[in-house]
Amino acid sequence: MHDDGFLNLLDHDSFASGVPHATFARLRKEDPVSWNDGDADTKGFWSLTSHADIALANKESNIFSSAQGIRLEDQNREEYLARRTFQETDQPEHSAVRRTVNPNFAKPVVAQFEPLIRELASGMVDKALEASEFDAVDAIAKQLPMMMLGRILGVPDEDLDWLVEKGDALIGNSDPDFTDHVIDKMDTSAYRMMPFRSPSGVELYDYAQDLLTNRRAVAEEGILAKMMRDENGLNELDFKNFFCLLVAAGNDTTRYSIAMALNLLANNPDLIAQLKTDRYWDTCADEFVRLASPTMHFRRTATQDFDLHGKTIREGDKVLLWFVSGSRDEAVFENPNDCQLGRSPNRHVAFGQGGIHVCLGMHLAKLEVRIALEELVKRIDTFAAIDAPTWTRSNFICGVKKLRVRATRAG
Repeated sequence: MHDDGFLNLLDHDSFASGVPHATFARLRKEDPVSWNDGDADTKGFWSLTSHADIALANKESNIFSSAQGIRLEDQNREEYLARRTFQETDQPEHSAVRRTVNPNFAKPVVAQFEPLIRELASGMVDKALEASEFDAVDAIAKQLPMMMLGRILGVPDEDLDWLVEKGDALIGNSDPDFTDHVIDKMDTSAYRMMPFRSPSGVELYDYAQDLLTNRRAVAEEGILAKMMRDENGLNELDFKNFFCLLVAAGNDTTRYSIAMALNLLANNPDLIAQLKTDRYWDTCADEFVRLASPTMHFRRTATQDFDLHGKTIREGDKVLLWFVSGSRDEAVFENPNDCQLGRSPNRHVAFGQGGIHVCLGMHLAKLEVRIALEELVKRIDTFAAIDAPTWTRSNFICGVKKLRVRATRAG
């Protein structure tokens, strides 16, 4: 679908050819607090598209609440309680749960994974480069987060392909390449109590139940075993929902960040030359994450009337914080659509930075992005796209699905 600057942000097809950046640029300039009409299935909503307004809403979590869902879907109270994770809670409940899991993702803890990530990335890149042409998403961007997901969770490698397939079906519930139960193309009410209204949620719940009843073994050092040993940990339902969150978001956001980086490198050989100077490894991951912004928005619900730029957001209104727009705001970023590997400071809002709901796995994701690129760049002379990438059909999670490249080894 051609982005003429006026695409409907409710329509998943508006994102099927990539993020509609022309539409977001127009909204930032002309209507940064804009109303988007709903349809027969979804109520209308406000879009916040500027960096400043997103930062404001992120900080004012008492006014812009997460406790009625973080996606566009309208849920009744029963559905919300059945499917929520700590991401869909406000203070103090949010921090109480976060404290139990956050230590596993703290920056010093994540740094200890570097040797393992490098070992995995080295093997994946070497295997990919055995062929002169390959799908860089499938061979590299998908593989590294998947293998690290297994190490973090403590589940066996033989389960990972299945888990990622089910996670894709959850978070990619609007894309027919990922699921037969496309959310806006069929009646999914039979699964309204499941994560993302998806039948894959049933299967992931069953897997989590097997973990809880010891019918499936997990590594003792993995986060799942630690959580199950914690006497003050999550109850059964919360554990299942958190497991689904880790499987879906824990894999896809990192995959699409790496995929964006690979796409940019494949279409701009100068970026590869810059990386080969070894001057940009401390800053490049943030720049690739900024440009990817794979979780494009989180939804909030207004707890009171609130005036912003002459508009009145009413109590109960849905408000979308478009991170993918704020991270390209011309008021904050010089040449925001350009990839500047040394950009610093880089105050992007990808991964929900600036608010209490910032992504748990952000440090791990950036480390994986950097190491994957380090291991690729030092092994190649050329790396070029064969044809245009394909993109996810989703207004929630967006990224490169396929990227055919032609590469030659260095030396």
